[in-house]
Amino acid sequence: MIQNWRTKSVEQSILDTDEPGTRLRKNLTWWDLTVFGVSVVVGAGIFTVTASTFGNITGPAISVSFIIAAATCGLAALCYAEFASTLPVAGSAYTFSYATFGEFIAWIIGWDLILEFAVGAAVVAKGWSSYLGTVFGFSGGITAIGPVDFDWGAMIIIAVVATLLVLGTKLSSNFSAVITAIKVAVVAFVVIVGAFYIRAANFSPFIPPSETGKGGAGTGVNQSVFSLLTGADSSHYGWYGVLAGASIVFFAFIGFDVVATTAEETKNPQRDVARGILASLAIVTVLYVSVSIVLSGMVSYADLRDKGGDGHANLATAFALNGVDWAAKVISVGALAGLTTVVMVLILGLSRVLFAMSRDGLLPRELAKTGSRGTPVRITVLVAVLTAVAATVFPMSKLEEMVNVGTLFAFILVSAGVIVLRRTRPDLDRGFRVPLVPLLPILSIVACGWLMLNLTALTWIRFVVWMVIGVAFYLLYSRRHSVLAQREAAHTA
Repeated sequence: MIQNWRTKSVEQSILDTDEPGTRLRKNLTWWDLTVFGVSVVVGAGIFTVTASTFGNITGPAISVSFIIAAATCGLAALCYAEFASTLPVAGSAYTFSYATFGEFIAWIIGWDLILEFAVGAAVVAKGWSSYLGTVFGFSGGITAIGPVDFDWGAMIIIAVVATLLVLGTKLSSNFSAVITAIKVAVVAFVVIVGAFYIRAANFSPFIPPSETGKGGAGTGVNQSVFSLLTGADSSHYGWYGVLAGASIVFFAFIGFDVVATTAEETKNPQRDVARGILASLAIVTVLYVSVSIVLSGMVSYADLRDKGGDGHANLATAFALNGVDWAAKVISVGALAGLTTVVMVLILGLSRVLFAMSRDGLLPRELAKTGSRGTPVRITVLVAVLTAVAATVFPMSKLEEMVNVGTLFAFILVSAGVIVLRRTRPDLDRGFRVPLVPLLPILSIVACGWLMLNLTALTWIRFVVWMVIGVAFYLLYSRRHSVLAQREAAHTA
């Protein structure tokens, strides 16, 4: 079992990036990384999660929930920035964990990232399909084929973005820049137009009184782990609601860590990866808090409550309540544009994690081959096919929290890894250094752990089942095929 904790040195990880046939092309700048970060973070979350959480969980204090979630992401972002500037290799948290905690933990976090990116991409692709119907005036991109509802809209967007990624990461960045400009303009539209409908009365009470037993929800495994452990009555409104809301709107921030997966394709990773991560997070935080404040002033939270259980309010609902029905179409266009780049960058992140795992032999090494354009064609195609199958055939409702728990788990390991690597390898050249170590990484671990406790017990059960499957795969395949293990065996022979 000790062999499962073997670490891959930073020097070896960097050396492996020049291996013939598995070399990625370095052509990205800090601006490209910022575009990727904003592209993947500004998506459906801001257009849908904001309004439903405001109406059902937090009330006007949703802006506080966004600030808590942003602060948590900011702490983790600092840790990602240090790691990426020290170890500019594809794979993000997987590669970082390999250098600090060893192969087994690296596999666990890689398996976790597969869950985060794959489920996220499939969920967002289905959301894209539904918004496509809204924009063009038909009932979504779903066709019944026998007993199966085939979502051809999701399949189309996955095929298009995968093709762009195969043709080149730089081309994908340029495409993202155009689409991102559109959706940021729509967010700005929401803030500017919505500001004219703000009424001070809607901000009161800023934190509504806590409520219990809302419609029978939040009981058993469907309540948060924190409520289950402490017997707290409710996570609806009150300060518990604000904290629970932070765990939910955290979904809107997911993706900035994808920037770290492109470190190996960056011209000057020691400088530019940190810039890209922090700049993208700063931009989206300003956008999100602005939207949440405007939304809170436009309508009363009671008007956006999900009273019948038949649907969730969104930003368009808030405009419709103020008689601005034409804004719904503009917001739908922004959501469609937002989801387009989210799907693309999530598939990019997933393909880079799988590429790193394959290059290390924990997955079949044949998958790690790169094409003439310096992109991992085989893995990108495989990811596109699997994601398309999941998005077009399987129902993906209520899986958003699975993405949250996977992301927060990765954040905790990366934050802990900064402390470990500072102690074990103080000699490494760090292009960016987290200030106040170990205080800030510890705060990041605590904040992420707190948000995880506010996710439902059912989410945790699903997460544990996924991890058990991953451990079984490692023991049956990855441990025996590890390149690092084979090198060590050859060295000792």
